[in-house]
Amino acid sequence: MRFGLLMCLVIALAACAPPPDDVIRLGIASAPANLDPRFATDATSVRINRLLYRRLVDFDARIRPVASLASWQVLAPDHYRFSLAPDRAAFHDGQPVTAGDVAATYRFILDPDNASPHRSALLLIRRIEVLDDATLDFFLERPDPLFPGYLVTGIVPASAIRDSHALHEQPLGSGPFRFLDWPEPGRLRLERIADGQVIEILRVGDPTVRVLKLLRGEVDLLQNDLPAELLGYLDRQDDITVNHGPGSNFAYIGFNLEDPVTRDVRIRRAIAHAIDRAAIIEHVLANAAKPAAALLPPDHWAGNPDLEPVHYAPQQARRLLAAAGYTDNNPLLLEYKTSTDPVRLRIATIIQQQLAEVGIRMKLQSYDWGTFYGDIKAGRFQLYSLSWVGIKTPDIFRYAFHSESLPPEGANRGRLADPQTDRLLEAAEKAATLDAQAASYRAVQARLLEVLPYVSLWYEDHVVATRAGIAGYQLARDGNYDSLLQVRHVRH
Repeated sequence: MRFGLLMCLVIALAACAPPPDDVIRLGIASAPANLDPRFATDATSVRINRLLYRRLVDFDARIRPVASLASWQVLAPDHYRFSLAPDRAAFHDGQPVTAGDVAATYRFILDPDNASPHRSALLLIRRIEVLDDATLDFFLERPDPLFPGYLVTGIVPASAIRDSHALHEQPLGSGPFRFLDWPEPGRLRLERIADGQVIEILRVGDPTVRVLKLLRGEVDLLQNDLPAELLGYLDRQDDITVNHGPGSNFAYIGFNLEDPVTRDVRIRRAIAHAIDRAAIIEHVLANAAKPAAALLPPDHWAGNPDLEPVHYAPQQARRLLAAAGYTDNNPLLLEYKTSTDPVRLRIATIIQQQLAEVGIRMKLQSYDWGTFYGDIKAGRFQLYSLSWVGIKTPDIFRYAFHSESLPPEGANRGRLADPQTDRLLEAAEKAATLDAQAASYRAVQARLLEVLPYVSLWYEDHVVATRAGIAGYQLARDGNYDSLLQVRHVRH
């Protein structure tokens, strides 16, 4: 039926012509929420900000920090000196990028009055001292061998901070793309500085409509957020190429641990046992995912390969519910929030059915992305589903689970307050070597599997579908859009 509707829509649109220009268009499911890197936390914003702003530090293929805008020296365990690259690009308005801009960016984030969500990850910075236009020192409250990997926020001009420039609407960085305009909501235009190529990033919420636009040439490529049947359909089209790649994006269900029902770990564990991940991965995700037991993949240097995902065990789920006082005569009632993205809503509907099989009645509430994400940050939920994308360093655990990392200071959206988790996180941060830190973070992940602030679901693969005549786009493991630097038209 869906395929029939798809073909009818294709025929109905047959008279429409693709845009008569050389713009390359990327269709995505969710629009960026904030193009100011000091505040951006949603996946789309982070991916686009990588194109607009340069960062001091980036990561290599093995998730090790490497120089980007600056290289560094360790002058003492709590003293790092950063030197900006001499050939660094200027900001897009022509201003040079200086050490003063770097200091202003991080001082802004560290000021609690500014409520940056990235502040908690940088609290170990005691002082920033600018030595000259190209050199600055960071002094730490305590040694941390991971420190360079924390400096991944895009650098913004000190003048923009001073003048309260609305970077979220008019971004100004020194990255390989410059902002052109927002011609309309959900349509963002960027220019590739190297050759003037214009890239449009179009938000098209419905995946069927996104596919139709690809088939008609209204967009040139799609990345992720497509159901298995549409991917299969695209894969059979002669003028469309579909490529898959392994991913590290972590999908999970989060709980409100201040809620009188979901604060009970027996309820959370019952839900974990009631979800048949294997069936969802096979039938909805076309086997393009791997079950997860923790936020970090097991092959990450700080991952825990000894952890096993909570197994599907509906009878065990029923026993846990009964122990918590819920039976067929007194069923558990829950509310589950998700976005209006059709793939996410479909997964939520299947989870709703699976929970019903063990006696949990779940009401689905789907909202547009802005409303949904705002509710999650504000703690207005019992359960919700989201994904962490592009995770590189294990400081994510403090940001997401330490009791001091409540929004807006961090992303402890479920309000976990577990003293043992806090102690393990603090021990990990004080470890003197990467090996010792890795051991401590493995203990953190084991503890989180016990207290279950999240139900870990899977690590999703990435997929890109491109039209004939478009070349050069390669999938990154973290799902970033960096290949827009190489994508190009191919003339036949």
